[in-house]
Amino acid sequence: MSAERINPAELSPPTGFSHAVVATGSRVVFLAGQTALNADGKVVGKTLPEQFERALANLLTALRAAGGTPADLARVTVYATDIADYRAHVGELGRIWRESAGRDYPAMAVVEVVRLWDDQAAVELDGFAVLP
Repeated sequence: MSAERINPAELSPPTGFSHAVVATGSRVVFLAGQTALNADGKVVGKTLPEQFERALANLLTALRAAGGTPADLARVTVYATDIADYRAHVGELGRIWRESAGRDYPAMAVVEVVRLWDDQAAVELDGFAVLP
């Protein structure tokens, strides 16, 4: 994929995301929402950072299985059941993202939701990627 990350000077400087991503490639991969489920279908992790790390790992596993890399991510949406908890851990979540996916940030949004499919889930990530 060729990705141009666009962050206009007229907008607030982005931290941990890009304002826009122009992606060109031959395949688009749509990634289903991933929570902190393990291979047995059980939510793992008690804290939001623990669950975020597992959910991100699951998203990246699906992406890699489709032939992509974290740099191919064009868009990710994070659904959190407690936005205040998310904000309280944003530094740690950023570190987890950088260690797992690098610094080529996709366009992103964080949305607070009442609940997720799995009652114990605190966070879910979905998105799409454009592969070369």
